[in-house]
Amino acid sequence: MASKVAYLRQLSLLTIGILVLALVCASRGQTSAQSPESAVFNFPDLYEASIAELQDGLERGHFTSVDLVKAYFARIEEVNLQGPTLRAVLETNPSALRQAAELDLERKLIGPRGPLHGIPILLKDNIATLHSEGSFALLGSVVPRDAHVAAKLRAAGAIILGKANLSEWAHFRGSVPSGFSGRGGQATSAYVPLGDPSGSSSGSGIGTSIGLAAAALGTETDGSIISPSNMNNLVGIKPTVGLTSRAGVVPISQHQDTVGPMARSVADAAAILSVIAGRDPRDNFTLAQPLVVPDYTKALKPNGLKGVRLGVPRKFFTRTNTNIVAAFNASLETIRNLGATIVDPADFPDFAELEASRNESIVTQTDFKVQVNEYIAELLDVPTGVKNLADLIAFNIAHADEELIPPFYTDQSEFISSENTTVNQAFFDAVAADKDLGATRGIDATLKAFNLDALLLPSAVAPGPAAIAGYPIISVPLGFLPPNTTLAPAQPIRSSGPNQPFGIAFMGTAFSEFHLISFAFAYEQATHNRLKQLAFPEAIPKTQLADIIGK
Repeated sequence: MASKVAYLRQLSLLTIGILVLALVCASRGQTSAQSPESAVFNFPDLYEASIAELQDGLERGHFTSVDLVKAYFARIEEVNLQGPTLRAVLETNPSALRQAAELDLERKLIGPRGPLHGIPILLKDNIATLHSEGSFALLGSVVPRDAHVAAKLRAAGAIILGKANLSEWAHFRGSVPSGFSGRGGQATSAYVPLGDPSGSSSGSGIGTSIGLAAAALGTETDGSIISPSNMNNLVGIKPTVGLTSRAGVVPISQHQDTVGPMARSVADAAAILSVIAGRDPRDNFTLAQPLVVPDYTKALKPNGLKGVRLGVPRKFFTRTNTNIVAAFNASLETIRNLGATIVDPADFPDFAELEASRNESIVTQTDFKVQVNEYIAELLDVPTGVKNLADLIAFNIAHADEELIPPFYTDQSEFISSENTTVNQAFFDAVAADKDLGATRGIDATLKAFNLDALLLPSAVAPGPAAIAGYPIISVPLGFLPPNTTLAPAQPIRSSGPNQPFGIAFMGTAFSEFHLISFAFAYEQATHNRLKQLAFPEAIPKTQLADIIGK
């Protein structure tokens, strides 16, 4: 049987194509859309459909992966460059329908590969497939291979639906509004018209929030998964640095970069993390992780908070909206009722030192210059001729009408500061100091001092200490700003407005994702906060599976 499976998995595209045509011709008249069972089947609403629901419908034959891809493409068409013009998706995958047909056939012949078989997922554009990064400077570049995480998704049977827009260069070019890239334009929230989607995984957040795909991958250096998950009403997992490979991802800092899922539920995020986690010889940071990748779906326990001790580092809250703090405080009673002990406050012993430190800038700016040059050097072809960071700066100046657009998008100060760095003793000292402040005397010291299993805080203020420590966070929907919130001016995006989402974050020590997922799942199942407020009406696509099947 194993040899048969291997043979079928390796069928040529031509053979698969012929079989697909035959299968479609033979079976389309027998699809669920026209069967008695289908007449009473309620198709999952793609605004909220879970991976498990989609997988169940695929297994039962109520719809196919081809149907799913067509439906998601139609939903993208409705709101991406039309209607509210959210600009969440930079490009769709021209091979997605073919891949979906191949995976539908494989399902019929030998069954699904696993929970992601035939499920369409968006990738943040800095995750390599064909060309990356939202910048005209790398347009048309040829990468040597798929990013490791993209290859793992493909191997699991996921369909790469397309590339999500992002804050260009993962928001490391300069002081530019979140969600802008030269190629993709300005992305905006689906909850507040012209609202800040946050970044840098902006398109991944917007697209997932309204069901333009089943889920998405984002990347984080400091806040780029957690912040857009917070602002787009999603579950986001920022993994420990080294749990997921960064090979083939446009870098900022090897000490802080990580790749993680953004989804509408903890269960979906856990299923994706189980696939993309693991060692990779091309990323030596992954060699520090445990030998066996956990099945994170086994952490999905409704009683996951029972007997757990969670600490609240209150000193971080000073920069947080009072409505968010009030909602967070109210959530503590829910968490206590689920069996957890709350230690409040449980402040970092090195808080003042941590706040005053400027080591992170030294680390990220120096890392970026070295690593982006290495990334570009590995590309097989760069049509623009860009070879390094200095060339990127020059390219933007030469193409200012596309990249440095006034009045909001003219800055590339981060690039310039990075170009002026040197790998010296000050850099190595900053790397060591960050680890000491963020991990040893920060998160780990706080967990130990108060005998805690994890830390609990508003997602808006969670990323900083975990970023420099390289430690994990999971954000879960918590609430929404009140309907009478003042609508901030659009400059060019609104910093806040009525019904803007926000989240609650669980933060832990290195490789504690299994426990954090368990805590987050228990909280999510007790509250179901996400659907207490939908996106604004114009931002919700109308196309559903019922509009696609049989047409």
